[in-house]
Amino acid sequence: MPVLYLSHGAPPLADDAEWTARLARWAADLPRPASILMVSAHWEEAPATVGATRTVPLVYDFWGFERRYYEVRYEAPGAPELAAELHKLVPGLHRDEERGLDHGAYVPLVEMYPDADVPVLQMSMPTLDPRRLYDLGRRLAPLRDQGVLIVGSGFTTHNLREIRPGADADPPAWSAEFDEWTDRAVTSGDVDALLDFRAKAPAAAIAHPRTEHFAPLFVSLGAHEGGGDDRRAVIDGYWHGLAKRSFQLS
Repeated sequence: MPVLYLSHGAPPLADDAEWTARLARWAADLPRPASILMVSAHWEEAPATVGATRTVPLVYDFWGFERRYYEVRYEAPGAPELAAELHKLVPGLHRDEERGLDHGAYVPLVEMYPDADVPVLQMSMPTLDPRRLYDLGRRLAPLRDQGVLIVGSGFTTHNLREIRPGADADPPAWSAEFDEWTDRAVTSGDVDALLDFRAKAPAAAIAHPRTEHFAPLFVSLGAHEGGGDDRRAVIDGYWHGLAKRSFQLS
């Protein structure tokens, strides 16, 4: 299976018809997954922990939005077999059977697999350290041969204080520069530069004042280590000035 890194945005990004259509087309072009492992920017917990292996309520981990965003449902099957495999691959893995999918997981999945008929499991990020997350991703790589779609879900630039409504056609320079640098680094396979992005990327401190939305990329890169040379952006563009670039690594 390929490995994905996608920009999931806040819940209102689901109102962007272009974004939702591109996600749907992307999923249609992928091999049918046996199950999906989501690593979202919105779940940091150490040690690494997997969520519920049965269908439980979603986690609406956001505040101040219209009521309709809290009425979204996504009742995907749980993935206990995938959880059992993860326990073999990740030493010290914990389990939280009460934790449902957060919006970093279900917002894109609603668009990609709207029938909610693919088993889904979410795993926490136990750290924000790029190299440790990359190593975690490397442990997950064998799952690809079992038909598991590994998805890192974040946002290519993420600074909520710098959001500019209407800036999609003319994004701020810091967002565009970081986005273009990331695109070049990912598609060329420059993993060393990506792992050291705080020092190597332009405007890194503005693009990511805190790095949790870039961090899932390192898990995806690790899971792809030793894979093919097909590294490409599937979605690009901006949402209120933030880069929504998303990658497929095959």
